[in-house]
Amino acid sequence: MAVVMIGRSALRGNASVRFLGTGRFFSHGPNVLLQESNAPQAAFFSPLQKVMLPPNSFQGKVAFITGGGTGIGKGMTTALSSLGATCVIASRKLDVLKGTAEEISSKTGNKVHAIQCDVRDPASVKNAVAELIQVAGHPNVVVNNAAGNFISPSERLSANAWKTITDIVLNGTAFVTLEIGKELIKAQKDHRNSLAVCCMPSFYGILYVSIFVQRFFFVFRCIFASKSGAAFLCITTIYAESGSGFVVPSASAKAGVEALSKSLAAEWGKYGMRFNVIQPGPIKTKGAFSRLDPTGMFEKRMIERIPCGRLGTLEEIANLAAYLCSDYASWVNGAVIRLDGGEYVSMAGEFNNLREVLNFLPAIFCSSIWMHNYYVKFQ
Repeated sequence: MAVVMIGRSALRGNASVRFLGTGRFFSHGPNVLLQESNAPQAAFFSPLQKVMLPPNSFQGKVAFITGGGTGIGKGMTTALSSLGATCVIASRKLDVLKGTAEEISSKTGNKVHAIQCDVRDPASVKNAVAELIQVAGHPNVVVNNAAGNFISPSERLSANAWKTITDIVLNGTAFVTLEIGKELIKAQKDHRNSLAVCCMPSFYGILYVSIFVQRFFFVFRCIFASKSGAAFLCITTIYAESGSGFVVPSASAKAGVEALSKSLAAEWGKYGMRFNVIQPGPIKTKGAFSRLDPTGMFEKRMIERIPCGRLGTLEEIANLAAYLCSDYASWVNGAVIRLDGGEYVSMAGEFNNLREVLNFLPAIFCSSIWMHNYYVKFQ
């Protein structure tokens, strides 16, 4: 199976951690996967830094991932490659892609291809998909990970600002998904037509055993190939569901991506295609955080509102992505899975902020006792 990814934000640093149980490497930055946290509950939720699925779970499969050159995309590519997939990563920056492809290939021992693609341009997407099929074959896994975002008061948004984000996030996802989906459907129809032709009686060939044997094995290959579907995965965000001020283009586009995924899950299941979504909470990568939190002033507040008391890790989202794209999840279709340490429900609850009041109760209680004792003493 081959995997293709199109680049996303880069990781900080270049340290490497070995995937336990696989003998493979997973690169990440020193302060990306696990942030320092003073929250005592973080000790209960220490992340596992190893691959979850058995070795060779994606052996013989092809995966296509947009935004695969950096950040979360790079992490997912590494995980899939370490599990045996042939990966193809794509983005606009070919030099970054080639560096990432060589780095991952050298660590996993599996080929990673780099294809330049601007997901905003339908012609570029079409050419990239054609190159994907040529170098690796039809994909079994498609990860729509390419994204763009910035923070701005909505009254300051220009038409071009809106278009920039929606072109990458919503249109880019639609262009990639529809182009690959059409190619997969076409391939299945070609297989069925070949099967029908090969089963037609031949006035001359039927007399020769060798021709019969050849046709038998051709039919077998056609039947086998026609059963190979594809797992599509989109990476959105927790505010795709709730909406969010100051990132309105991103929130709107991500919500559209989720609607696209659920719609196609209902329509294209008959072609052997599954569509699922991951809504990640804050997973620190250099590219995303340098744009959205350049001073680091919001990171501490994010950790405070996450019940698990820490940010997410690259291994965690890579493991979830690998599971959803694997045969172990063959009955998971149309799902939107939140991976945020409980951040969404923590922010949504009407009275959840009472925890701030409860933190002061011991001090208030002690002060009340002191005041009571003082009053009794001087009466």
